[in-house]
Amino acid sequence: MTEVKLSGVEKAYGDVKVLHDIDLDIENREFVVFVGPSGCGKSTLLRTIAGLEDITRGRISIGGRDVTYLEPADRGVAMVFQSYALYPHMTVYDNIAFGLKMQKAPKAEIENRVRNAARILQLEPLLDRKPKALSGGQRQRVAIGRAIVHEPDVFLFDEPLSNLDASLRVQMRIEIAKLHADLKATMIYVTHDQVEAMTLADKIVVLNKGRIEQVGSPLELYRHPVNRFVAGFIGSPQMNFLPVQAASAAAGGVTVTLPGGDRLTVPVRPDGVAPGARLTLGLRPEDLSDQGQGEARIVGQTLVVEHLGGETFAYTRTAEGSELMVKGDGNSPVKAGEQLSIGVSGRCCHLFDEAGLALPHLARHSAVAA
Repeated sequence: MTEVKLSGVEKAYGDVKVLHDIDLDIENREFVVFVGPSGCGKSTLLRTIAGLEDITRGRISIGGRDVTYLEPADRGVAMVFQSYALYPHMTVYDNIAFGLKMQKAPKAEIENRVRNAARILQLEPLLDRKPKALSGGQRQRVAIGRAIVHEPDVFLFDEPLSNLDASLRVQMRIEIAKLHADLKATMIYVTHDQVEAMTLADKIVVLNKGRIEQVGSPLELYRHPVNRFVAGFIGSPQMNFLPVQAASAAAGGVTVTLPGGDRLTVPVRPDGVAPGARLTLGLRPEDLSDQGQGEARIVGQTLVVEHLGGETFAYTRTAEGSELMVKGDGNSPVKAGEQLSIGVSGRCCHLFDEAGLALPHLARHSAVAA
């Protein structure tokens, strides 16, 4: 069993604290992704697990073994960095084998491990090439191969795809997902790209200013964010936010007044919400109708329309100055410059209080519970 457990982990540089009381359990064979904006502490947290950064307080265990004060080489982890850091004068074979040679592993063992890694990563035809003869994706696979040969308990990835172009990132995401399925290993992955997080993760850890905002499956974070920060970070395109006032609160939910005067009931717990309370309504672009279908409507002036073939994005502004992005299908007739009646359904909306905390939905989606 190769579970990873962090208990009360903190990290400070002098008087500046960058990680705050991190408690996290990562299960055996789980693929966990750390996400958050630049400077939120996700790479620092990964480096503390690797042993490349000492923690100020707390405890880190891997496979039930306390590794808090162990050297990186003694923790049973292997790390893949953003930079490939390949030796340009060495072949692919020698780059993958380098760490094992430094450990003076037997030649037969090195041969077996390198060939096995090359087979898993489909690098066998490239073993005699040097890095300059490889594409960016191939170089990243070599860097991953260098980690695989050490047969670690835990794989750590620090934004490994950020140097690749868009099409290669998609290809490498698929390869990393297949690698996880093949190796059945515990993997921890850092990225600022929430699309990578949604497509790769069993569990996502959202970080902000060195603190954990929410931990859960991709669908749980998407459908039931605990606060406005998570709601705005998870989901592409980003969630729209509208300032609204509570008109009433009852057992069936909270009714708010939309820009333009329509009222909409959102099925959330009404605890503590008084008429006139200032709230924020969260609306995902894909849950809005550019044909005006829904329980209520918001009228906006269409500023820009992006036709992308299979989908259409319409950027609008209400009379009160709020901006909304609406996602329609590829056949949407919306045109820039015209007024758009945007349909809204309460069951698809989110409500946040003045502190930015989400008001819990009355009924959770069964898919999230699974």
